[in-house]
Amino acid sequence: MSVADVAPPKLKYLDEVLDRLGGVALDRIRVHPPMGTATVDDVVEIQERENRLFELVEGILIEKIMGYTESQIAARLIIALGAYADAHDLGVVTGEGGMFRLPENLVRIPDVAFASWDQFPEHELPNEAVPEIVPDLAVEVISEGNTQAEMTLKLQEYFDAGSTLVWFIDPKRKTVTAYSSPTRSKMLAVGDVLEGGKLLPGFSMQVADLFKNIKPARKRRK
Repeated sequence: MSVADVAPPKLKYLDEVLDRLGGVALDRIRVHPPMGTATVDDVVEIQERENRLFELVEGILIEKIMGYTESQIAARLIIALGAYADAHDLGVVTGEGGMFRLPENLVRIPDVAFASWDQFPEHELPNEAVPEIVPDLAVEVISEGNTQAEMTLKLQEYFDAGSTLVWFIDPKRKTVTAYSSPTRSKMLAVGDVLEGGKLLPGFSMQVADLFKNIKPARKRRK
């Protein structure tokens, strides 16, 4: 694959594009439709046709990556958050297929998200595949292919869009970094308690419960 195959006129240098996207691997980027021209409709069509999830940034489709372990962790949090939100009638919890259309034609797919009923008039859920709402809480379970720059970019985007809490879960370190702003955070380890703060008052979960029975990944044999 050559640079000419993937770079439209407005995106002259592929390395600059990848850098703006947070240094993501080239194999996560879909080149059809051409980079810089993709839309929300493309995100929906690919998901329906191929059952693959792509986020949309600057008209570029970036494949969402998530492994089995990350999915387990997300599922445990979804169960806990969902039960709490339902019990207190607070809002909606979604999983790794829940797509959000943020401002500037941006589509992000947090692994877990909570949106309060304030965003849903009369408590009616939207019919769109990619609703134009903001996750009040966005949770990302960091996968092997996620770069630090990519996660920093997502963090800023969530808060710029209006999120009030962002949690980054690191399966390798078995930590949760809870952000209340892009520059204010608290790292929680096994033995600590994850709390919902003002957004989800009274919610709490042992960090250890997220990583229960999850062992360090084995090195592959060559």
